[in-house]
Amino acid sequence: MDIRNGWIRCWMKLAGLSPLGRVATWLAALAAPPHKSRTYLSNLNRNGFVSPRASIFSSRLKLGKNVFMDDRVLLYQRPDGGLIEIGDRVCIYRDTIIETGFGGCFSIAHGSSLHPRCQFNAYVASIQIGSDVMIAPNCAFYSYDHGAAPERPISEQPLQSKGDIVIGDGAWIGVGAIVLSGVRVGDGAVVAAGSIVTNDIPNNAIAAGAPAKVVKLRQQASDRP
Repeated sequence: MDIRNGWIRCWMKLAGLSPLGRVATWLAALAAPPHKSRTYLSNLNRNGFVSPRASIFSSRLKLGKNVFMDDRVLLYQRPDGGLIEIGDRVCIYRDTIIETGFGGCFSIAHGSSLHPRCQFNAYVASIQIGSDVMIAPNCAFYSYDHGAAPERPISEQPLQSKGDIVIGDGAWIGVGAIVLSGVRVGDGAVVAAGSIVTNDIPNNAIAAGAPAKVVKLRQQASDRP
């Protein structure tokens, strides 16, 4: 155990996004357990842990301290895409995709977590995620839509948006939820699994359904009829 920990700590001292840093991270990962058991590695170096199997294709990336980025995470910036900003101590788990394009930007503040297989497409407008937000697996966020005029194929329709997506501090988005453009989910709000969010959700509200509607406030969550 001591030999393994010594190996991990030795190589994590050199971890980073440079070619040497990526090799050092790969060597550290060889002795580390998989998936969420690896999150502690991000605390061993202010450069964090960016899996050697993660792909970063962005010329406008701002990466905070002690970030955890798991296997097969993809950060992708189109030529016309904006900044991708990842705050301190953010955890991004495997198979999550973050894209920017058509002027859209993406930001996520400190202490938030994106669980496996989430999709974030910040096209035309931006996606802004606050601090200490938890986003469950298989969620999708789209800050744009295609036009639907009848005289042109959908694939040729211009992109359009109702505005930015904003997720407030301390919010929780349940498994498989979809959040569309122009929506603000308030601080401390909860979006139930499988919901489709097309309108604002107030602070500390619990919302469910397709489209999502407020079912109660968190202050009332323990009430009994």
